[in-house]
Amino acid sequence: MEQNFEWSIHRPSDPNRKLQIISTDDASFPYAVYSQRVGSREIYIERIQGDSVLLHITELKDMDTGEYECYTPSTDTGYLGNYGAKTNLFVIPDLLAATMRPQALTQDQGDSLELICEVSTATVQHTHLSVGWYLLPEGGNGQAQRILSLSRDFVLLPGSSYNQRFSSGDIRLDKIGSREYKLSIVSVQPSDQGEVYCEAVEWIQDPDETWKDIARKQTDKTSLTIRSLDQNFDVDISVAKRSLLEGEALQINCSVKAQNTQNRWFRVVWRHHGMVMASLDHYGTLSFRNDNEERYTVGNLLVKKQSNDKYILRINKAELKDKGTYSCFVSEAGQTPTGSFAIAQQKSSSAIDIDVKPRESHLQLFVWVNKKQIMEGETLVFSCNVSIAANSLSVTWWHIQRDRDPPLLIASLEQNGRLKIGASYLERSAHGELRLEKRDPSTFTLTIYNTLATKDTGLYRCEVTEWSGSRSWKHTQEISTRVEPLGQNLKAILSSRVPNVKLQEDLVLFCKVAGNDDITNNVPISITWLFQPHLKLSGYQQVVKATARGTIEWGLAFMQFEKKTKITKVSSLSQLLIHSVTWQERGMYKCEVEIWRNSQDARNLSAIAASVLSSNLVEIKVTQPESNLRLNMDVKSLEITRNEDVRIDCRIRSWTNENSQLGVAWYFLPFSPTNSVPLLIIRTNYTNILEYGEAFSSLHQKSRFHNKRVSNHLYQLLILSGGYDAHGEYYCVVDEWIWLTDGGWYKLGTMESGKTTVYFKFSENKPLVGRTNYSITVTENEDVTLNCTLQRPFQPTSHFSISWFRVSEQSNTETLVHMKGNGIIDYGNGTMARRLHPHCLSVGDFLLILQNVEKDDAGLFYCRVEEFKAVDCSAAGAKHEWGESGFSKLVVLPSVSTSSTQICSSPPLFRFLVFYPLVLFGILVAAFLVWHFKKKCAQKNKLNQWEEKTSVEAAEMVAPSHSKLSSESHNDIAEEETNRLKGNEED
Repeated sequence: MEQNFEWSIHRPSDPNRKLQIISTDDASFPYAVYSQRVGSREIYIERIQGDSVLLHITELKDMDTGEYECYTPSTDTGYLGNYGAKTNLFVIPDLLAATMRPQALTQDQGDSLELICEVSTATVQHTHLSVGWYLLPEGGNGQAQRILSLSRDFVLLPGSSYNQRFSSGDIRLDKIGSREYKLSIVSVQPSDQGEVYCEAVEWIQDPDETWKDIARKQTDKTSLTIRSLDQNFDVDISVAKRSLLEGEALQINCSVKAQNTQNRWFRVVWRHHGMVMASLDHYGTLSFRNDNEERYTVGNLLVKKQSNDKYILRINKAELKDKGTYSCFVSEAGQTPTGSFAIAQQKSSSAIDIDVKPRESHLQLFVWVNKKQIMEGETLVFSCNVSIAANSLSVTWWHIQRDRDPPLLIASLEQNGRLKIGASYLERSAHGELRLEKRDPSTFTLTIYNTLATKDTGLYRCEVTEWSGSRSWKHTQEISTRVEPLGQNLKAILSSRVPNVKLQEDLVLFCKVAGNDDITNNVPISITWLFQPHLKLSGYQQVVKATARGTIEWGLAFMQFEKKTKITKVSSLSQLLIHSVTWQERGMYKCEVEIWRNSQDARNLSAIAASVLSSNLVEIKVTQPESNLRLNMDVKSLEITRNEDVRIDCRIRSWTNENSQLGVAWYFLPFSPTNSVPLLIIRTNYTNILEYGEAFSSLHQKSRFHNKRVSNHLYQLLILSGGYDAHGEYYCVVDEWIWLTDGGWYKLGTMESGKTTVYFKFSENKPLVGRTNYSITVTENEDVTLNCTLQRPFQPTSHFSISWFRVSEQSNTETLVHMKGNGIIDYGNGTMARRLHPHCLSVGDFLLILQNVEKDDAGLFYCRVEEFKAVDCSAAGAKHEWGESGFSKLVVLPSVSTSSTQICSSPPLFRFLVFYPLVLFGILVAAFLVWHFKKKCAQKNKLNQWEEKTSVEAAEMVAPSHSKLSSESHNDIAEEETNRLKGNEED
């Protein structure tokens, strides 16, 4: 029937180790870590009955967390069942807190009471809180009574002695925040006396769904003393100042000293000299006697209930009749069961004497004006200040224009705030030109806008009346001012930061009205900008006008300004900004300023009083900007061979304007014994339009010469398939252009680059033609023979093509005649074609006879010999080389008289005997060659057709040109095709 028990624990840190805690029969059972706690009964066993015990741990520690085992040693011979059981215990930190400010309160019976308890917890587990308010009554043997509590299930539970008061709403508990709980007692009772505290309990639900209180905290106690009600009361009367001046405020306070005044009903009666002035009954209804109701209506008398125990009588402005004895009579009424009131008791205060003395006026008046002298249109501001403003004040403003004139009423402001305008100023006031105001109790201002010199000059008088009851005192002060006519002592000044403006720069002009900043900053001003172009006497015309209304009006004479001009106007200063100045903006500038005054209608401007000011003249000159165009001036030289492509650089180091456009032109200066002029090859202007020079305008030349823009700083001339005709000097000329706002292009600068010399490297195997320069002098109408002789041995299989050229005195190169290897002769289109006769005396020795020489035939003559060498059995394999001769200078003398020359001179006979046989022989040789080639061509129809086509193409290629450059590529194709067909025919 009675068992012994042993308690042990398995901690989470070492679950396999069992620590012995306490036993019912073995005092040495606890381990050392628990022996002290067991000895101090911090841990003990409570036996409920023989076979049931409770283990108590009075103060849990974190180390107490673990698995607890209850074991009963067996008293039987064998084991007949389970002798042990285990359960888990989790110990969590105690984070519950409950606080209330400790205090000692003494309250009357029936007063209200509010106490706030702050409860918080930071437990991680899910817990509930319960909060309760408790009272330790005096003489209660320390037993606390529950007033009201909020359970863990959020149910309000009043104490047994507070059930009825809880039901009637006399006590309540509210949660007013996340942690605050407020106890409210509407009417405290003597039974509430004692110590009040708040207790918070933290609850957690065990696995068996039962709730366990795991923490409990109590706050500090508040001592509450309740005083029993005393139905008696006393009445006291007081005043801040018993002696005062007429017009000062009189306030009399009537206080009721009693308990629980908020639940009691009082009636107060005010008496003056024993006569009732006013009364305030239990319901708060006011009633007055004699003239006091009128004084209450106008606000001079005030009777109010400040609280249940304080009542006030106030006279805002005391009069002499208010002096005397004052008292207050208070009666308390109790409410009967029928709801009416019955007088329970009444008492009167002691009397108090009030002395009201008459006031003498000590007011001082000060008048000032913002300016003694102003310009017409400015604003006049008069101020009238008083030193003392205890009584009511009224102010009246008068104006006296001239001496002995009657004063004119401007306006008056009565003490009740009523405004009255004089008849002479009604219209101006209606248009907002007059303003009278009271800025503070002692300052009155009069403001007159848009002043007129004819009306507002003169003497101004401020008249202030001080009112005290039925008495009044008048005070006056005068001040004079003068309004000057508008525009006097003002002038317009025109200035420019830079009188000499460079082309495309911005021009800034300033027009300012000087003389009186107060006027110019406050009156409407219109500014007109005028301009007279350079070298024109048509007078000044309007550019633009900034009106006083803020609008902009452009003139019609100079339309270019509207798109490039910005005008600003601030008060009396105007700025004219002209962007990107051109030549059209040169000339004389001036500005005109119109100063206006506002008319009586403030919405419009009156032209009657306008003043026009004309500024000084400013001449603006536009100069050409300095060009910063810089090119590479290095001198270079290149050596090329036949059919080699050439690249010549034109490098731009800098230019003036980043928005400018560049035009690039390439020039060629051929090597010539005479002073040859540069030839334009190709040009691109600022619009990137391509243009070839006259000497390079043929399709063949256009296909060989190209202008390439590599970058903004590098341009190149490309020469495709260069040959001997590319021999000479090259350079570029760069023009810098800028776009003017008037719609045109302007050349800002031009620069020529350094020259690049191209040398042609002759092939060692080319035909060597005699390059000796010599001069021939003949007379008009004579014949001349030009020689072209090969000086190097050549192969028997070679074929030759000969071309003759003439360079005129104007450095123009003209193709005279071209004799192909097949004997076909093509003449140029010049006037010399019909007088030219080419001959081939032998292979390698060529002649050109010019008959009937004319004066215009003078110039330089040279020949070009083209050699075609066969490298295989086909004409397509022919190798093409060529060379040029030196220059033969032909000088033509005018013919002399024929009277004796024809009879006596021997040259004609010499020409007949020597030259003509040679000519005849050359003609026979040429005829034989033509016959030989035609015979071969007749054997094959295809060759005849091709030769006819070749003749046409060759004629086109040797058409007259103004350059020494030849069409190598076309001749190569023609000769190669000829040799190919001839080879096929022979095969």
